[in-house]
Amino acid sequence: MGQPWPVILNGDEIYLRPLRFRDRTQWNHVRGENRAWLSPWEATVPPIDSQSALPSFFDMVRTLNSEARFGRSFSFAVWHQRNLVGQISLGGVIYGALRGGHIGYWIDKNYANKGFTTAAVEILSAYAFDVLELHRVEINLRPENAASRRVAEKAGYTFEGERPRYLHIDGDWRDHITFVKENSTLK
Repeated sequence: MGQPWPVILNGDEIYLRPLRFRDRTQWNHVRGENRAWLSPWEATVPPIDSQSALPSFFDMVRTLNSEARFGRSFSFAVWHQRNLVGQISLGGVIYGALRGGHIGYWIDKNYANKGFTTAAVEILSAYAFDVLELHRVEINLRPENAASRRVAEKAGYTFEGERPRYLHIDGDWRDHITFVKENSTLK
């Protein structure tokens, strides 16, 4: 199942690195500055009686790293030079007969439309196929998110279908469309 965690994945203009505790100030700043920009697309948790507050940054980093060590989910901060510009995750990883997962991402509005998100998807897809040897990776996005659709298409993902009320986003169950890429080298 891949290589030991943590890993750093390098591209031409960006690199992907797991979040570290010392990234807290920069992550909080970028997330705070982009709250309104990201909220229409952000996953939310439906109200449940036992629901507690969101985890702290440190709890989030511990959980993300634990999930990666167990091979279930791989989350990376997207870096351009020394700037945190986004985050991307390969989650829901299942091995065995399915060998698949799904990618989710966000980008700082100041770095949107520069190709960084597409590059991050391409880098993480290569990791999923070449290192983890997954067969299939999905990107699920809201139909009205034209920018995210362009990212999926430019990264070589093809439209597969619709998923009504698929994820809880921005406070309600939202329809999504699914884009898929398969590992052509895996038999």
